[in-house]
Amino acid sequence: MLLHFSFTFIGLLYFTLTVAENVASPIQTFVIPHSHMDVGWVYTVQESMHAYAANVYTTMVEELSRVKHRKFIAVEQEFFRIWWDTVASEKHKQQVRQLLQDGRLEFIIGGQVMHDEAVTDLDDAILQLTEGHGFLYETFGVRPRFSWHVDPFGASATTPVLFALAGFHAHLISRIDYDLKNDMQKNKRLQFVWRGSPSLGEKQEIFTHTMDQFSYCTPSHLPFSNMSGFYWNGVALFPDPPKDGVYPNMSLPVSPSTLEPYAQTMVDNIKQRAQWFRTNHVLWPWGCDKQFYNSSVQFSNMDVLMDYINQHSDKFGVTVQYATLSEYFQAVHQSNLTWEVRGNQDFLPYSTEPYQAWSGFYASRNLLKGLARKASSQLHAAETLFVRYRITYPDGPVATDWALKKLRALRWAVSEVQHHDGITGTESPKVADMYMEHLTQGMMGVEELLAAIFILPQSIGTSQDLHKLQPDLSNDLEQHIIVYNPLAWNVTTYINLTVTFPMALVFDESGKPVLAQIQKKANSTSEYDLFIVAELGGLQFRKYLVKFSACVGSTRCGKTYKVRTVKFDRQNVNQWRRTGRKLLPIFSDCYKLLFDQETNLLHSIVDRHKHRNVRVTQDFWEYESNGDVYKGPISDNYIFSTNTSAVPAYKAVSMEIIPGKIISEIRQYFYREEEDKDYTYSVVTRVPTGLRDQRHCPRLEQRYSVGPLVVNRETVLMTRTSLKNNRTIFTDNNGYQMMKRTYKAFANNSIPRNYYPMVRAAYIEDESSRLVVLSEQAHGVSSQNNGQLEVMLHRRLWNNQDWNRGYNLTLNDSSVVQPVLWLMLGSAAATTPLYHREVLQLQHRPVVMPIDRPQMPWKQQESWTSLPVCPVVLPSNLHMQSLSVPGWAYSPNHTLNQENLDPGKQKPGADYNRILLRIMHLYETGEDPELSKPTTINLKGVLQGIGEVTEVSERSLTGTWDISDLQRWKWETFGEMDKNDGVQIFDGVTEDFSVTISPKEIRTFFVHFK
Repeated sequence: MLLHFSFTFIGLLYFTLTVAENVASPIQTFVIPHSHMDVGWVYTVQESMHAYAANVYTTMVEELSRVKHRKFIAVEQEFFRIWWDTVASEKHKQQVRQLLQDGRLEFIIGGQVMHDEAVTDLDDAILQLTEGHGFLYETFGVRPRFSWHVDPFGASATTPVLFALAGFHAHLISRIDYDLKNDMQKNKRLQFVWRGSPSLGEKQEIFTHTMDQFSYCTPSHLPFSNMSGFYWNGVALFPDPPKDGVYPNMSLPVSPSTLEPYAQTMVDNIKQRAQWFRTNHVLWPWGCDKQFYNSSVQFSNMDVLMDYINQHSDKFGVTVQYATLSEYFQAVHQSNLTWEVRGNQDFLPYSTEPYQAWSGFYASRNLLKGLARKASSQLHAAETLFVRYRITYPDGPVATDWALKKLRALRWAVSEVQHHDGITGTESPKVADMYMEHLTQGMMGVEELLAAIFILPQSIGTSQDLHKLQPDLSNDLEQHIIVYNPLAWNVTTYINLTVTFPMALVFDESGKPVLAQIQKKANSTSEYDLFIVAELGGLQFRKYLVKFSACVGSTRCGKTYKVRTVKFDRQNVNQWRRTGRKLLPIFSDCYKLLFDQETNLLHSIVDRHKHRNVRVTQDFWEYESNGDVYKGPISDNYIFSTNTSAVPAYKAVSMEIIPGKIISEIRQYFYREEEDKDYTYSVVTRVPTGLRDQRHCPRLEQRYSVGPLVVNRETVLMTRTSLKNNRTIFTDNNGYQMMKRTYKAFANNSIPRNYYPMVRAAYIEDESSRLVVLSEQAHGVSSQNNGQLEVMLHRRLWNNQDWNRGYNLTLNDSSVVQPVLWLMLGSAAATTPLYHREVLQLQHRPVVMPIDRPQMPWKQQESWTSLPVCPVVLPSNLHMQSLSVPGWAYSPNHTLNQENLDPGKQKPGADYNRILLRIMHLYETGEDPELSKPTTINLKGVLQGIGEVTEVSERSLTGTWDISDLQRWKWETFGEMDKNDGVQIFDGVTEDFSVTISPKEIRTFFVHFK
């Protein structure tokens, strides 16, 4: 994505800089040709493929094959895979293989996309990387070793850990805070060794290069050329490439009259960059957004220019060469310098100017963020369930190739939306629609797969075809549902069904009645919420029968309780006088929640275990944003800009309370104006009252409805407490680790620059208590005042900036969004053992599948009753991150895989018996006295609920490396005498399939079953 701002510190982009020639040898410049191709942003993938992306690969391959010293790096795999499958000729494919073999074409990152680093979840970042790496290794035997994260809006400390686990030698970033980059340039600190995880430390450190102020592009708009600097092919044209090949803004060609000015400009830029780095090597990225769609004109001009500079290297003090990224990093590595160590600090939030804090996108396009995470969770559930099906019924009626087609479509869609202009919400409306369509279609396909697994004969759900069962017309209507727990832990929770009957009885597969609660659905006259207590083993599904009973007028029927709604008078804000006098308590085993009947707001929460009373008030506030560039800084898709505090966004509140046996529900409705009949905001708080599993007692579930908003408003859930947190907040880094965020005061824009991304969790605390917020999707969070935690839930913006209007990036989002948060209150010691698991239970709630609609009962009840399937259970500090049938055809033996790629050899088919298993330790070293300990498990024992394990091999994060073969470069660091040699990363798997997993490790295995 092109920068849409002006760097204040660049000044003259086409400067003439005089540098003292005091170096012993010329500056060695690595010119790295590349094209930054956004998988989305302004144009859809299909539009981009047609307009320029296909031509990038076609012309690049042809030009590199024609002239042997040219080189290129390819980054985004989605475009390449589409080109490879639908555009490339056999000749092009042969040329690609030869170029890879010669080292002149290099795949960098290798993931499906260049994923965002602020709001992308850990699981999804790994998924898209695994998808891309599997394709490259299967097709070419290639395993990327370097990253090129030049465009994500800020840099996470989790990303370097993932790249190290994938086997990368070095990491490259670009977008960090403008003033920090200025300081790092000045002090030659743009390169360092990053230890992104404090628990993993040097085991997963990685050398990191920060691009200078010119980022991934080269100087443009040169004084002697009124076009595009070093981009001789001009600017990509949409929707169709020009038939005559003449593009807008084609820069003046290199000729006798322009050769010297081009050379001097390039040399001056190289020398300026050389001042900012410690070695005599300069990385000069030649490319930018949508470049090299006419590689012939690009290379033919640059060839002449580079030859001229090299012929006059004594004069210029510079040599230039086409290079891949690996060649640059190899030169730096061979310099044998000692490098500074950076701990697990990240580079978030990211600002480009004093009033341009890129913290707005943490909450942009809430609907897309929510759908992306729901799709990811559904994919996880389907993957794990299909593994169980595949092992149990290898020749079952659900064909493996058909199932993998469904799974791969959703893998691709979830991977695609992780793009740094996708999940961020910074794309145009039509591109957002494209992501939503791909996710929705993928989810529908996976729903078909789940239905097939449970309904087809010989499936794991039923013993015979349900459609052949005959109804018994003498009884009440009934419905059959299957509930699946996609986590490898035993859970007791409640599930929610929407039904149209006022009473229902629930029975499990053995015919025993199940505790349930039924109540009228909010804002509905004909529907009811049926809550069912479900006790589920790890990776276990259970079957429930719902009988719609005729217990009319009764508050209890069997083990089902019918509960009623108590309504309270609507309260206008301007009538609030003295408050806190009429407090209504709502009890759970953990809490006493006190609601103020004079305001209809939450007043306080009593921690019943510690007998602590914490003032807690929640309501909706909003920031009013400027949309006129002539009146000051604006907010947009990316940027949150304000110098004024948020203000309350309502003038009246109404409340309803439903005391219950499973949950008690509090519904609060907030009205923008006193006279409004329809509310703008609502929050429904569910307090568990009937769950036997006390680990879930501290959970308070909150469901919100926000919108439609007034234009140029940014709405936050404001939680004000009596905690003395000194405006310090802790937020998660991509769901992997927690980061301490101390409030920083700036001369300008302090509010947006103290906003941080929350992907899964955030909390504030003092010496006595901690308030934890868990989220099912990304939001922006901040603590702007003592005891305050605000969560940005929704944004609706319009501005008159030409750039935003031209690309339709004004975020006029009129939708109503319905995010979900879980809250926990308690001491640090009480919440630490819980919230890691709780947030995963929020992310991966049980999958509820109705097998039929309410109908007359089946006569053959025995077909529905059976014993539950065997559970798969991990210790509480370990999480089964992935369990899937990847379906790749590559051999796990590297030598054999390379032999299989020989042109004359028949390619092997997909290996459907290889299971990818990934397990993560949830805790940091020292975080908890017990749960932070290394944990040993026996994989054969853990997985016996699925089948008999016969073989286990440990792999790199994405599966392409045998862990015993993986070696990464060693980088010398200050203050480190004895270094890990980078060969043995983990303790291995023993002969009896036991493995010890230490804090924050993510371990990946290939598993085979009997």
